[in-house]
Amino acid sequence: MHPDLSSHLHTEECNILIRKLLQCHKDNPFKKFTGVCNQEDTDLRSCLNREYHQRLEANKMKTNERRRRMGLVEQL
Repeated sequence: MHPDLSSHLHTEECNILIRKLLQCHKDNPFKKFTGVCNQEDTDLRSCLNREYHQRLEANKMKTNERRRRMGLVEQL
């Protein structure tokens, strides 16, 4: 199960992979169940995972900066 695949939520790289997967599913309505689109799915999952970790790291940096400004974390 993928997260929301709306184009405005993802990078252009992932949007290309989303379109490839959806096109594969459209071209192979029954074969998609036998693994014809597995490579496209794997590529998309990898891209979505990279996006997730990039957002996670960015949020950590924002949180640390906010905590530092509030004086909740000692400066190194």
